[in-house]
Amino acid sequence: MSRRWLYLMFVGLLIGYGLAGETLPPIHVLSVADVINPVSAEYITESLKAAIQQGSQAMIIQLDTPGGLDKSMRLIIKEMLNSPIPVIVYVAPSGSRAASAGTFITLAAHVAAMAPGTNIGAAHPVAVGSGEMGKEMGEKVTNDAAAYIKSIAEQRGRNVEWAEKAVRESVSASETEALQHKLIDLIALDLNDLLKQLNGRKVVTPAGEHILKTEGAALQHVEMSLRQRLLSMLADPNVAYMLLMLGAAGLFFEISTPGVVLPGVIGGISLLLGLYALQLLPVNYAGLALIVLAIILFIAEIKVTSYGALTIGGIIAMILGSLMLFDAPPPLPGLSLWVVVPATLLVAAFFVFLVGAALKTLSQRPYSGREGLLQKVGVALTPIDQKQGKVFVAGERWNARSEDPIEQGVEVEVVQIDGMTLLVKQKGR
Repeated sequence: MSRRWLYLMFVGLLIGYGLAGETLPPIHVLSVADVINPVSAEYITESLKAAIQQGSQAMIIQLDTPGGLDKSMRLIIKEMLNSPIPVIVYVAPSGSRAASAGTFITLAAHVAAMAPGTNIGAAHPVAVGSGEMGKEMGEKVTNDAAAYIKSIAEQRGRNVEWAEKAVRESVSASETEALQHKLIDLIALDLNDLLKQLNGRKVVTPAGEHILKTEGAALQHVEMSLRQRLLSMLADPNVAYMLLMLGAAGLFFEISTPGVVLPGVIGGISLLLGLYALQLLPVNYAGLALIVLAIILFIAEIKVTSYGALTIGGIIAMILGSLMLFDAPPPLPGLSLWVVVPATLLVAAFFVFLVGAALKTLSQRPYSGREGLLQKVGVALTPIDQKQGKVFVAGERWNARSEDPIEQGVEVEVVQIDGMTLLVKQKGR
């Protein structure tokens, strides 16, 4: 074989090795199937930062949300708009939706896609945490949201007019209508179809122009961390409510019967977790005040004879306060009546019966120790006068004295304890 052929084979091997060794930057994939709250905002923003640091070529957010909190939504969009890598929002799987806050997030994506059988829209703002908005305040909030979504649509080259209607008129659109109205860029059957359609697409970010190379790229599915999953669970109003009730009951039981320890530990942990959960949820403080009033009424029932009036008032206050506690309009999850009623009855029973029985036990005369000798009956072992004598009480011999003389063998009753000497009187006198 000539040197020329050897040289060509060597070059071919080098080229083949180089092509075989070429690796495409990975693509991070998230899945958000919940309301947009501080936990989901942290999940998306932290995952985006990690994708940028790890040299990912893009990040895909598979979205299915009924909406959520405005503050969390804006935090997500801020990171998306300033991301140096493309962020693709994919409303999927079929049957999913990008409503309310999800509409803003989808329109803010560098590439927006939807699966068949999905919808987008209904982005009119609603009051959270303080009841219904007044007319003037409602107009201000709506105008602010409309201006925000228009600026997003303009920046991404989407239908500004329809975006404004989604806020002002709560209009919605299917995936085909969204594509016709230029709200999204493509319709994909599944994630594999999405990757095929993204391949070769040009995307402009603050870092410059990117050409997506998605065909053959490795996917890195990013799950919520253990901490984020725990916080997501705490963001459920029903879980937060049960933690608050358990915490209040456990701490009060520990205070009323000190030394048990376990109820206090469980109550303290539950109460702290419940209070932390309140930071993740829209809280109505009038409802919280009614719950505190209910607990006060339950405690008062133990001390005051009201023939059940205070307990009934406490139950009513507890139920009303519980229903008012989380002022969360749709689509945010609310507190279930199936949780409120049993919890209220259990808390009422706990305070009225269990704590009441414990307090009655504490108020009873002790049966052991020195204090337990009071009013005990014994027998005079010797004659007893004001100075000395011996008695047999509670299985033991004691020094004793009496204001009135007592003869030997007479039954005596303990009326006072003076050091190691019992002050007694003749029984029946």
